[in-house]
Amino acid sequence: MSRLLITGGTGSFGTAVLERFLGNSKFGEIVIFSRDEKKQHDMRQNFPSAKVKFVIGDTRDRDSVTKVMEGVDAVFHAAALKHVPTGEFFPLELVKTNILGTENVFSAAKQAKVKKVILLSTDKAVYPINTMGMTKAIAEKLMAVYSGDKHSTTIFSAVRYGNVMASRGSVIPLFVEQIKKGKDITITNPEMTRFMLSLDDALDLVELALLKAEAGNIFIKKAPAATIDTVAESLIGIFKSKSKIKIIGTRKGEKIHETLASSVELADSDDLGDFFKVRTVFGLDYEKYFTKGVTKKISEDFSSDKAPRLSVQEVTKMLLRLPYIQNELESRG
Repeated sequence: MSRLLITGGTGSFGTAVLERFLGNSKFGEIVIFSRDEKKQHDMRQNFPSAKVKFVIGDTRDRDSVTKVMEGVDAVFHAAALKHVPTGEFFPLELVKTNILGTENVFSAAKQAKVKKVILLSTDKAVYPINTMGMTKAIAEKLMAVYSGDKHSTTIFSAVRYGNVMASRGSVIPLFVEQIKKGKDITITNPEMTRFMLSLDDALDLVELALLKAEAGNIFIKKAPAATIDTVAESLIGIFKSKSKIKIIGTRKGEKIHETLASSVELADSDDLGDFFKVRTVFGLDYEKYFTKGVTKKISEDFSSDKAPRLSVQEVTKMLLRLPYIQNELESRG
């Protein structure tokens, strides 16, 4: 692989990709494609390398996606609208980006004969109850259908993971800001569980897909989980804060527990130790819907209430490894 395109590349994921790959020869050029000129300018200052190219465009615009796809060998499709509450108020906007934008990326990649396209998906796509999860679930279905095109030379696959710790818009920066201001930490439900994944874990998953993906595969890391209460207690301890925990109740569109892989998916998957490789039903293979089935039985989902549960001490150890937390501690002197 020599030319990598990252859609939505100015986010936390794109930054982590540059930090990992700029110093080696895995990619000769990395193209950051996004619609935010300010974020691109800031990233250009932080990564002044001839290997990095910046292109302004929007996945909603088929022409701009088609143009940027020329000469690309691999695509990490990270562009998405991911804020759950916003999606409940503006569902059509998420449809335009997460579904129609994904269709544009896949279509352009197929036309340009890109070697591999990896969709970044989310645990909210499993048993979705909010717009964000529903649109990402459809994006996965698009990946599966494109994988079944026997006339295409492009391998389409996906990775699916939960909330990345301290990524933009996640709960950890919110809690840290509340602590810095001496406010109560607001949590919706102390028993709510979430998978705990670092950006490095997410990159490892994408690298695995880049190396091993076959058409229609979804790679899922067996991440541990913690209650939101445990995360809040860990941050209070790390910052030696006197903030209290205030319970505000579960919000609309929010699950108590998340699921990374359903029992139905696990019945047609390979266990790779730290990962699952799910085989999706792809293309127009009607036999799998009408005349053939899967005999392997899995009785349980891989969900955050059944995943290995982290203690306050274990979460604290994970948080202290995050550059974001270290930077916040240093800024406090």
